[in-house]
Amino acid sequence: MNTIDSIEALEALYDAVVPAALTKVARQITPLYRQWIEASRFAVLSTVGPEGTDASPRGDDGPVVRIADATTLHLADWRGNNRLDSLRNIVRDPRVSLMFMVPGCNNVVRVNGRAALTADPALTASFEKSGKQPKAVIVITVDELYFQCAMAIMRSRLWAAEVETAEIPTAGQFIKEMSAEFDASAYDSGYPAYAKERMW
Repeated sequence: MNTIDSIEALEALYDAVVPAALTKVARQITPLYRQWIEASRFAVLSTVGPEGTDASPRGDDGPVVRIADATTLHLADWRGNNRLDSLRNIVRDPRVSLMFMVPGCNNVVRVNGRAALTADPALTASFEKSGKQPKAVIVITVDELYFQCAMAIMRSRLWAAEVETAEIPTAGQFIKEMSAEFDASAYDSGYPAYAKERMW
């Protein structure tokens, strides 16, 4: 297999960038980008660290992030599996990206910036839900943001009405594949209640 090992070789394969792909980039949160982000309950957080990269799904029952000002986002770190992959990366390398999605919409909004973690009691308390608070809040400084065109989601039919889960493995089956003695059926049957209990 021949690999592409220079920017010149890469750019030679493609046409010139579409002008609108550059025009759409903002350096702060404009009114329309604010409207999109506040409608998004789901985002993918991407980080990088010494061990490599990480992409982590983040979701909430309202806006997945809080807009603090024109260049600052607050992302609550709600309860999860405590692997801390994204958080460890942020401590060591502040570079982050976010991809915001809105169910049923074919565009996405991407944010590139830098992040820091805080456990400031006033800030964590401000996110309290059902008597629970996040352990930490990710504070993201926005360097640039822009929308991504709809083609990828349209090609994949991501929001197609039909359910396509019948032939894919469950969470329990994934664990059993790594540990043969694991009881996948018991795990899967109890997982919805477990996840709901740990929601916040």
